[in-house]
Formats: sequence, structure tokens, C-alpha cells
Amino acid sequence: MEREVMEFDVVIVGAGPAGLAAAIRLKQRAAETGRDLSVCVLEKGSEVGAHILSGACIEPRALEELLPDWRSTGAPLETEADDDRFLYLTERRAIRLPTPPPMRNHGNYIGSLGNLCRWLAQRAEALGVEIFPGFAGARLLLDSDGRVCGVGTGDMGVARSGEPGPHFQPGIDLHARLTILAEGCRGSLTKEAMARFRLRDGVQHQTYGIGIKELWEIPAAQHRPGLVVHTVGWPIDHRTYGGSWLYMYGDRLVSLGFVVGLDYENPWLSPFDELQRWKTHPAIRPFLEGGRRLAYGARALSEGGFQSIPKLVFPGGALVGDAAGFLNVPKIKGTHAAMKSGMVCAEAAFEALAAGADRPLLEGYPERLRASWLWEELHRVRNIRPAFKWGLLPALGYAAFDTYLLRGKAPWTLRHHGPDHAMLRPAAACPRIEYPKPDGVLTFDKLSSVFVSNTNHEEDQPCHLVVRDRETALRVNWQIYQGPEQRYCPAGVYEWIDDGNGGKKLQINAQNCVHCKTCDIKDPTQNIDWVPPQGGGGPNYPGM
Repeated sequence: MEREVMEFDVVIVGAGPAGLAAAIRLKQRAAETGRDLSVCVLEKGSEVGAHILSGACIEPRALEELLPDWRSTGAPLETEADDDRFLYLTERRAIRLPTPPPMRNHGNYIGSLGNLCRWLAQRAEALGVEIFPGFAGARLLLDSDGRVCGVGTGDMGVARSGEPGPHFQPGIDLHARLTILAEGCRGSLTKEAMARFRLRDGVQHQTYGIGIKELWEIPAAQHRPGLVVHTVGWPIDHRTYGGSWLYMYGDRLVSLGFVVGLDYENPWLSPFDELQRWKTHPAIRPFLEGGRRLAYGARALSEGGFQSIPKLVFPGGALVGDAAGFLNVPKIKGTHAAMKSGMVCAEAAFEALAAGADRPLLEGYPERLRASWLWEELHRVRNIRPAFKWGLLPALGYAAFDTYLLRGKAPWTLRHHGPDHAMLRPAAACPRIEYPKPDGVLTFDKLSSVFVSNTNHEEDQPCHLVVRDRETALRVNWQIYQGPEQRYCPAGVYEWIDDGNGGKKLQINAQNCVHCKTCDIKDPTQNIDWVPPQGGGGPNYPGM
């Protein structure tokens, strides 16, 4: 098939904080040295920010380094965090605990990461970066030597049958001297690059969480701008990693959500419904009474930390941001880490390109990263997340020991237990969890939640959730685990329905998908592949 070809020095896949920071820094370096450098950013969302979701309590350190004038030039971060509360919840009580140093937020800012990315995109475009929203990176392009030489966008107008429809348009091939993958957690091209170039060899597997978020507007009398609340404990059991956040900012806005580690064991668990239960706690409900929910979303996040960082470079490209797993789990923050990794990669990329290299192996990127504050920060907290394999209370005890006594300088590095998809126990061996019926005021069902995520996909297109083997899904997912995908999916995409012959079959409602990638991660036999849908399909988050 003949495809249009566009040539760039650098193609960046993903207009999140990592990709935009990399693009801006590349253009800054080009301007400083008087060089011409063409930079393109692909974004699968319908606009920059449409698929961006975070808490978001943002540490501004990397932003300060990238754009020192951010406060005076309209960056949408106006509410400074000034009141930290860390609570251990039982079913009826809330016990206030000392806030650990990594979770102290004075000097950080609460806001919308989506809106911050929209603002960063404006700054990038002002420097000459070309941003193409609505175009997903669908294929890695390889040269005759097997090096990545760019990215192909997805074909448009392909019918559900897989055949070109009446409005078919082939994707575009974007050729580049360097390709930077900034897709976020579990991106499809990153997954391909990991396998093709064996980027995980010699490092621990990645472990993940799913974050479920709601945005609320509450009465002014209940609103306390700058309040930051984190909780652990109820409603999940002590064997399951997870916790919540509640941030107040702006004009009566509340960001709240729940994170569940995807290494959980009980297939009856539903992260979405755990969030709904959590809102009913006596310590949480009073914040929300009389308010209204404005938006909803979900995304997976990389929780493996320092010991799970893969090889960061491959011939012709590199990984940045959450694609590589740059998240500080004890801080509950990744934006500053994503931006810093993008900036460090951009510095190394600019030097390599300025020296005349074509599709280089960016050895300078990991070298620079190891000399940065980000590497030290992630190394210092490396043992906190894996300690939770022992359960909540032992993990909290170890975290206090590691943080206050060892100060992150333990002479050991703890290992994570098995991969998330291998951790489920058979449904018959686990207690069934019965979730309360939602009331439509404080608690909600999945379909009404998807509605306020503004999710939309063109229906006449191939399903972007690819089940490789339906028989395996029936034999393992249903017969052993009783269909965990219909519970771990936060959008009602997966349903096990009667097949008309006394059995069950898996129905996929792909139009509901909010692109969280949880199915790609948690499926027990790794039988589901998430690939980008056509166009700018997916959620359209308003200020998330």
C-alpha cells in the first residue's frame, strides 16, 4: 500500500508531560545553538489532554527547570497544597497517622494534568513543534538494519470486517532520525519495542496499578483549597495493595480516586466498586454531600519503580515517562519524573543529532539519567512498594524503618513477587465480594460513569481489544476465575453472556473503552492485546 511519507529529525509518540517536555527541550536547545531541528508529536486523543488523567498533585521541580517563567505565563497550576492528612481507615473509623516525608506536599500544586499538558502544547507549538492530535502511532518502522526509523499512523476508515470502507485513508509514515516513545503506561508501541529489542532482559518485571478517578464540585462551605488527603486500609483487605487520594483545588473542585495494585489475588475484586465503597466512609462522605460528580476516568500506572526500569534505549529511539516506569510510588507522583526523563532524553538526543548521527543508540541518555536527581530519588524509595507483598501493616512498618532509620540507603534491593497476571487465585478459593447497589448520588455504576468520561469510538471499525484465543478465555478466564475482566475493567467493556447453548461467551463492548490498558496487563494468560483504535477515539476528559 502506498503511504504518504513525512520526514522529521525527531518523532515523539504521546503528548503527555514526558513527550511535551522532550519536545520543548529539543527546540530550546536548537534555538540556543542556532540549529534547525524538526520535531513532531503524535497524540492519539482527539486533542492534547483528552486522554490525560492524574490525581493531580504536581511537584513543580522539573517544570521549574524546563520553563522557569511558568508561574507568570499562565500555567494552570494555581492551588498550592498546604494541608496534608494521612489516614488509616477501618470500616467505621479513621485514624490519623504521621504523614511520611515522601507524601508531604507543601510546595506542590493541585490542578488538572490534562490542562497542564494543553498549556505545555501551546508552549511547544510556539517553539515550532508540530503536534498531530487524533493520530495514534500504530506501527514501528524499521530500516534495513533493523533500527527504528519512525512510526506509522493507523489506517482510517477500516470497516469492522477489516476491509477498507468507503472513506478509507491509509496511515502516514513518519520517518525520523530518532523516535521517542512517550505513550504512558503499557503503550502498544512500547510493548512492541520491549519485545523486539529485549529491553526487559536483566531487570525485574514491571508491576502495575489501576487508578480510578472522579472529579467533583462541592458546596463552598465544605471546600478547603490546598487540602490533601490520602488513605490506606478499608475497603480493601490487608493483602491487597491500594489506597486513595482526595485533593481540593480551584473553584470548589475535588479530585478523588482510588488505586489498586494489579497484583491483587481475588478475582471477585472490582477496583471501580472499591472506589464507590470508599466514598461512603464516614470520614469521606461529608466532603461530598451536596456536591455533584463532573467527570470520571481510569488509567493504569507503572508501580515497579527503580528495579523495574527497562533498558531505556534501542537503535533509533528511546523510552521516556511512564512508558519506562518513571513513577515515585511513595510520593504518589509521576509528572515531575516523566518530565525530567523527557528533558534528559532530549539533551542526549540533541547532542547525538548535532554530531551528525543518524538513528543512534542514545548511550548518553541513561548515563545522564544516572547523574540526575531523578535517579537518586527513585533509588532511595525502591524498597517501599515491593514490601507490600508482606501485607499492609508489615509494609507500613518496613516503610517507616526504611524511611526514617535507613533514609533510603538500605544495602539491599527487595524484589517484587510474581507478574500481576500470574497472581490471581481460582475464584472458588477466594471469598466472593458483594458490592452495594449504587445510589446514583454518591455512588454510581460503570455505564453512567463512562457517560461522563465522554468516551466515543466509531462503531464500524475492527475491535481494538484483541482476544487472541476465545477458547483459552473460556477455559481459563471463565471456568477458573469466573470472568475477572468484567470486574477489573472500569468501563463495562467485557461481559460474559449466555451463548444460547447453555454455555458462556465473551462479549466485548469496545466502544466503552477508556484506554486504561488494564486488560492488557491483568489477563491471566496474556491473551488480550490493547491496540489503538482509529482516529481520536476514546475518552475526552474535561480538565482531568
